[in-house]
Amino acid sequence: MPTFRMTRTVKHKPAQMFALVADVERYPEFLPLCEGLRIIRRVQSGEGVETLVAAMSVGYKAIKESFTTRVTLDEPRLRIEVEYVDGPFKYLENRWTFRDAPVGCEVEFYINYEFKSFALGILMGSVFDKAFRKFTEAFEQRADTVYGARGALAT
Repeated sequence: MPTFRMTRTVKHKPAQMFALVADVERYPEFLPLCEGLRIIRRVQSGEGVETLVAAMSVGYKAIKESFTTRVTLDEPRLRIEVEYVDGPFKYLENRWTFRDAPVGCEVEFYINYEFKSFALGILMGSVFDKAFRKFTEAFEQRADTVYGARGALAT
């Protein structure tokens, strides 16, 4: 049951980083291993919270897998929670939080998962571990592209 947690300070504002991570349809453009993402359902709560059901396709060399998650975008609390629905995992939980920092934002990324298949876990485990280590970096680079390399330093 691999678990990965990373906290990183970035030079962009918490609301900007939340919006960037919440824009799941764009993941295939920049996120390691992500080959496709399709929104199946989108529900607004009216309190600044939106829930998505999304199907993501991931791949590495000849290995391709798809899985479905329920993504809760809690904009007022600057928090994103991902719950596993269906696919090759026994379970998967993922959280993002975004907090003010003296300059910019502190981003916390947490993921805990286990594959149903022991063989797939062995095969993909090290690949996923390397990819998760690059996730926050990929989002930070995406933020530099979308919001400018100077981020909160420019305001």
